[in-house]
Amino acid sequence: MAGRGPRMPTAAALLPPLTAIAGPGARRAPPGGARGARRWPCGGGGRSREPGSARSGGREGGGRGAMERLERCSRSLRAGLAAGAVRRRLPWVLLGIVLLGSALKDGDLVPETPMQNKRNLLNVYFVKVAWAWTFWLLLPFIGVTTYFFAKSKFLYGPTKSILTALRRLSALLVGTAIWYVCTGLFMYIENLTGMCSTSGKHNEPHRLYATKQECHQNNGIWNGFDISGHCFLLSYCALMIVEEMAVLEGLSIDQNSKLRVVVNSLFVSLCFLTMIWVFMFVCTAIYFHDFSQKLLGALIGLSAWYVTYRVWYLKPFSPGLPLPNIPLSSKKYSYSR
Repeated sequence: MAGRGPRMPTAAALLPPLTAIAGPGARRAPPGGARGARRWPCGGGGRSREPGSARSGGREGGGRGAMERLERCSRSLRAGLAAGAVRRRLPWVLLGIVLLGSALKDGDLVPETPMQNKRNLLNVYFVKVAWAWTFWLLLPFIGVTTYFFAKSKFLYGPTKSILTALRRLSALLVGTAIWYVCTGLFMYIENLTGMCSTSGKHNEPHRLYATKQECHQNNGIWNGFDISGHCFLLSYCALMIVEEMAVLEGLSIDQNSKLRVVVNSLFVSLCFLTMIWVFMFVCTAIYFHDFSQKLLGALIGLSAWYVTYRVWYLKPFSPGLPLPNIPLSSKKYSYSR
């Protein structure tokens, strides 16, 4: 029972930070939420405590329970991934991963796992199309949150709110241009610096190949300076997502509204996507590429993030920051008021 035993202090200790994370207008978690917090918050959770749903066990009760689990999951992830400390520290964490992963790889201290196979499921279905995943999840998230933020905080009308959302969505066009230019540049550098090694017969004339693609078509091995596109794109996507999630610090949405469910669903999806990007960044650091190739790829990804979110987006003629008109401090980078 919730009213007996030593569990009550634990529940009371958990409620204040959850309330602070959700904002001043948010409601407290239901009595069963404290027990569910001990489990993985995005899992099955506990049963609904409301009498109607407990008796009927129908769609209404199940839907309410799913919304409660989604709310708990969103609150927990917001504390871990949408905090200002994550935005400040993630770039350094990524650089540390490159350094440590390269040291483990060079020292042959990495165990054999399925992740060292380039055809693993996460690499084929997520990393190979990493920008597409990031783009299509951020598109509705930025649009919905910016539109609601403009209407509720700035009291804009529908037209001006739509224009504000479109301006913020232009950050995705900037990201697309960065992805396209950088990946094309990486391929050009690899073709420019590479040579093809083939296992042809001795009496066959030696053939020169201009590109990596031509070399592979003839069963050759292309040896060039292959800047890690994974380190570039995964670092840039992860940093861009955590930057865009900062808008939640300025939103106050009614807990029972459908908009809150939509925003929470998109937010949780983006959090799990960020976890995949960081995990695959770790796998890239410990299994693939030389140290210089990984370091250069990561530095380009971090530079693209820094130039946009730390420099250009502070200017008037830019897509702007997720929380506008809030200055960034050089000592403490956060969007909190």
